[in-house]
Formats: sequence, C-alpha cells, structure tokens
Amino acid sequence: MFSKILTGKSTGGSWEKIDRLRQALTDADAVVIGAGAGLSTSAGFTYSGDRFEKYFSDFYARYGFSDMYSGGFYPYKTSEEFWAYWSRYIYINRYMDAPKPVYQNLLDLVKDKDYFVLTTNVDHCFQKAGFDKKRLFYTQGDYGLFQCSGPCCQETYDNEAIVRQMYEQQSDMRVPTALLPRCPHCGRPLTMNLRSDDSFVEDRGWHLAAERYENFLRTRQGQKLLFLELGVGYNTPGIIKYPFWQMTARNPQATYACINQGQGVCPHEIEKQSICIDGDIGEVLARLR
Repeated sequence: MFSKILTGKSTGGSWEKIDRLRQALTDADAVVIGAGAGLSTSAGFTYSGDRFEKYFSDFYARYGFSDMYSGGFYPYKTSEEFWAYWSRYIYINRYMDAPKPVYQNLLDLVKDKDYFVLTTNVDHCFQKAGFDKKRLFYTQGDYGLFQCSGPCCQETYDNEAIVRQMYEQQSDMRVPTALLPRCPHCGRPLTMNLRSDDSFVEDRGWHLAAERYENFLRTRQGQKLLFLELGVGYNTPGIIKYPFWQMTARNPQATYACINQGQGVCPHEIEKQSICIDGDIGEVLARLR
C-alpha cells in the first residue's frame, strides 16, 4: 500500500510542528495513542548505563552481562538464581515509579478527550500514571502477571506479593527455594506473561481489552481522529505503526503524529496528514502542555 521511501520532513521547524500537534489534539474527536519502548525510555526506564549499575552491579560482577536485557537471557544454573534476577528486574521496572513524569504529562494532555491506548510496553506505566484501565490494551503482556510455563490453562496471576518477597528475601543473588513460583493447577514453574513465543497466555482480561480497542475504532470511523504514535520502532511495526498508517490513509479527516528520537517518519502517501517530530518524547509533551 505504501512506498518504501519514508519521510520525516514537513513544513516548518520543530516549534511549528508542536503547534500543529497541539491544534490537532484540540480539534480531534478522539485520540488513539500507540506507545512503544521509546516512551518509557523517555520516562527514565533505561536498561543499561547508570540505572543498570545502580540495581545490578552485583550481577554484572558475577555473570558479566552489562545490561538488563542480556540478564534476562542469561543461562542461570539454578531457579533460585533465575528468580533472584527476574524478581529484582520486575520489581524495579514494574512496581517502582518511572523517574520522570512523562506518562503523567501525557495523561494531562488527553484526560478530557475521548482516547484509547494501544501499547507494546509491559511496564504498566499507563495505569500507574492514572490512565483509565478500560481504555488500555497491553498487547504483549505485563511484568505484573505470571502464567504457567506449560501453559496448562489460559489464566494469569498477579505477582506483586511474591515478587516483593523474592526481591526482599534474596541473598547472594539467590531467592529461597520455598519462594519459587509454581502453577496452582499443575505444579509446573510459573513464568512471566510476556509474548516471546506461542506459549503466551491471552487471558480473559487480554481478550476484553482487545474487544474494547476494536470497538473504539469501529464506532469512531470517519471521525476526526488523531493517531498519536510515541516511541514505536520496527521490532513489531505490525501492531501499531503500520495499522496507524493504514487507518490514516483510509480516513481523510485523520491525522498521524509520530514523536520519536531519530525515527519520526511517515510514508509519502500520508505526508500531508502527518506531523513527524524527531525529538525526545518527554520534552515534546512538556512543550505541548
């Protein structure tokens, strides 16, 4: 449908683009927010550098990996070591607040609008910032949920209590064996509810959120929509980016806005309907307020 040539160019400088986006927000009948990892990065959820050193310097010294993503794939010899890493990882990236108020600033911009959020992020930042749970669809899972590693059923389990216990009681990068999480139905080890293969559990809550998102789009066809894409890259473009482009192309009243550091682009075919801003999301949102 679209040419392979992308453009980030549009008339005017960054301030003019921000003014155009502010007006698009004001004029929109509804706002569809698509959020990727870049939004949480802007909020301070970084997975390497100082933040990694602050929370995982002991793991670095023993195992040699230098960022949180690598730690998640390390072949730990025991389940006690595995859960020492993952309970700490989940605790700081799911149950601690983001260092910067980027999500709160975004909520301030849309709280009085008819909005819906589609996100591939799994850190729960939208809900922690106060977004309406019934206007959120986390497509790829949630650090705050466990599932059976089988899985033996399509159920998920809130993990805050056990994660906090493992985080607080770990010693020498091991958790007590008695805290290792197991499926209440079959006894298999529990694992994170994160989409990495076809074992990902789409529970009842996932399907209800998917239905609400589809209904939101269906009942607002032809309206003046703003598709606001924030920090979405090309790891899974078929979830947010490409559908946003397609829905913009089909609706002459729609506006596509993309804020992304180094990747604020759109296809030529929707360039006249687009606002592409190459910059830090948090800084741009602060200017919009």
